[in-house]
Amino acid sequence: MMFSTFESVAGGIALALLSSALFVAFFRLARGPSLPDRVVALDLISTISVAIIAVYTIITDTPVLLDVAIVLALIAFLGTVAFARYLEKGVS
Repeated sequence: MMFSTFESVAGGIALALLSSALFVAFFRLARGPSLPDRVVALDLISTISVAIIAVYTIITDTPVLLDVAIVLALIAFLGTVAFARYLEKGVS
């Protein structure tokens, strides 16, 4: 399936915006003042990565990569739940 120029330009713009958001999230991960800020930044990085994979899948018309995006999203969700449980119990 061939895309028109509009879809190619829109995909390029989406990838550029997602890449800049990924850079900002990495900055927050490195300079986060507290551990919860860093965990939220790491969750954001995984979410942006899923979005980048989804946009790339649409641009290249390769639906196999959606499996990778789903697995990454599930692992990120489990990591966030595990960290929330860790915070709930408290450090002993």
